[in-house]
Amino acid sequence: MLVGTETADDAGVYRLRPDLAIVNTVDFFTPIVDDPYIFGQISAANSLSDVYAMGGEPKTCMNIVCFPKGKMDIEILGEILKGGAEKVLESGAVVIGGHSIIDEEIKFGMAVTGVIHPDKIFRNVGVQEGDALILTKPLGTGIITTALKKGKASEESVAEAVKSMTTLNAAASTVARKHPVHACSDVTGFGILGHSLEMASGSGVTLVIESAKLPLLRGAPRLAEKGYITGGCKRNKDYLSDKMVIDKSIRDGLVQVALDPQTSGGLLIAVAKRHAAKLIDDLRAAGVAHATEVGYATSLQKPWVRLA
Repeated sequence: MLVGTETADDAGVYRLRPDLAIVNTVDFFTPIVDDPYIFGQISAANSLSDVYAMGGEPKTCMNIVCFPKGKMDIEILGEILKGGAEKVLESGAVVIGGHSIIDEEIKFGMAVTGVIHPDKIFRNVGVQEGDALILTKPLGTGIITTALKKGKASEESVAEAVKSMTTLNAAASTVARKHPVHACSDVTGFGILGHSLEMASGSGVTLVIESAKLPLLRGAPRLAEKGYITGGCKRNKDYLSDKMVIDKSIRDGLVQVALDPQTSGGLLIAVAKRHAAKLIDDLRAAGVAHATEVGYATSLQKPWVRLA
């Protein structure tokens, strides 16, 4: 085993031979949008993301389905599976099966297996003092989808969030593999501050996230200030309370976005400062339009994370 539970990495990695290892991950969740086809796409993209975050290439996927018996049209499930399958096809992987159970609430996700060279694994540890932090997708999906459920999110905000969540991290991962990356993680349930904590504590550095540089989904800070935040956002804040410091000048909506749990979020990549501009240029040339330098690593000065 090359990567297991000893760190908070995005997936496990097991060596098969000197030049080949497999990457294993699993994820599933309840619907965050009303359209079942789009939900299937989002969930598949989210499941595939952990393999990309490790620098791997997804190869096979197995569906994980929870569905209420006799309470919903079975065609809804068909649309979810169709959306997931088409996103897997886009990734170059294949769906080889799955498992379903009867449940009171719809849940969908995938167990994903990928491949990687044992010497080319991205870990979420290994950040070095002076590194630049590059984020590849805008933040705010949890806030936007929470507002959507209340009928308060604009069509433009929802469309932008859906586009972000259904976009694979494939291009970002492919580009990153061509650069001397020190560490990488995808930003999901712990928000950018929570995942920064994992990277910082595992690497023995402090990470500074520059709030003014964060790429944001349209309307996310404003909606957060109106109270459209998730329970996960509150839990992230509670957990991080003694592990981070937030500059008092930062508006509350922006703080909430930094704490916001993301679904199918972008990659957070640590690379030496001298390589950051070229990495961003290459990411944007590959269609990763929101790739942005959002912070940096300093020598360890607890707390582990600072929002500046």
